[in-house]
Amino acid sequence: MAEKVVIGNAELWHGDCREVLPLLPVHDLLLTDPPYGIYACGGKWGKKADLQWDKVVADNEAQILAAGKVQIIWGGNYFVLPPSRGWLAWRKPDAPPSMAHMELAWTSYDMNAKMLDHSIAATNAERAGHPTQKPVRVMAWSLEFAPDAQTVLDPFMGSGTTGVACAQLGKAFTGIERERKYFDIACERIARAQAQGQLLPPEPVAAPEQQTMEL
Repeated sequence: MAEKVVIGNAELWHGDCREVLPLLPVHDLLLTDPPYGIYACGGKWGKKADLQWDKVVADNEAQILAAGKVQIIWGGNYFVLPPSRGWLAWRKPDAPPSMAHMELAWTSYDMNAKMLDHSIAATNAERAGHPTQKPVRVMAWSLEFAPDAQTVLDPFMGSGTTGVACAQLGKAFTGIERERKYFDIACERIARAQAQGQLLPPEPVAAPEQQTMEL
């Protein structure tokens, strides 16, 4: 049974997104970083478990996309999604040869592709123990492409980085995470981010035109 925790304007669910999503309204923005092949690269939980969860994401793609009016999905290149020219890229200038030097996000926007340079080393202070934790800067940058979005959903919340970025920018956040360890970390990080208050607002960017998709 899913458990809900409310922290300020954040609603955090411990449970499986397949069970929680039908309980939620459609959000302005779906911004997420679902699992995609991480254990095939030597993660401690094993390749089989990861591939099973990857399949869950693929099999429930329509439900996940429908949860947001617009969507930004990191690792979207690992899933079969509608064609888009509005890709985002996070370039890691200090990535070692054994690691990917860039990560990609699929978006539902009809816009020019964009890239952010942000070093891995710059994120060391915010590491919370999740194997694929995104930097807060990357998720805050992603939010800049949806300046009018007031409600943001992450159905694969992990350690709560999307929620931290939303807290810093004053956006309402809903997150779902099935692993208790990471759910507890997310609750702590988001509570701390809300207590610290908002950052200065980002530079305004023109709202891109949304693609029309049939799910």
